[in-house]
Amino acid sequence: MSLRLLYLIFLQMVGLVVLLGRSSASKDIELLVLRHEVAVLRRGNPKPRLDWADRAVVAGLARLLPKVLRARRLVTPGTILRWHRRLVSAKWTYPHRAGRPAVDEAIAGLIERMVRENHRWGYKKIQGELLKLGHQVGPRRSGEF
Repeated sequence: MSLRLLYLIFLQMVGLVVLLGRSSASKDIELLVLRHEVAVLRRGNPKPRLDWADRAVVAGLARLLPKVLRARRLVTPGTILRWHRRLVSAKWTYPHRAGRPAVDEAIAGLIERMVRENHRWGYKKIQGELLKLGHQVGPRRSGEF
């Protein structure tokens, strides 16, 4: 029992030495994070819901905390990364183009005419003739008609 008490006292002394070694700005940031977490927890819900303002405050202040203290927060680093990914994916959206691009109707008509008039030509020959005319079409597109 006394060995455990000595161990706990030793841990408190080491914690005090580490705390004295930290800058006052680091201590102030930790206090701000802790106060904000307490405010979120006092809202009365069994599982606190964070709105966008809470997320912004926690994410902004958590960056400034020492690495050891980031893991022991109400919001874990993984949660902050998930929020960031969701924000980036909502902000940077690009049109999703499925399939190959459509061929102009004039070129499609030209391909059909070449197929009708030249029965022995394969799709590679038709593609080559279209390239000579300045139209770049994939080999499969020229063989569909």
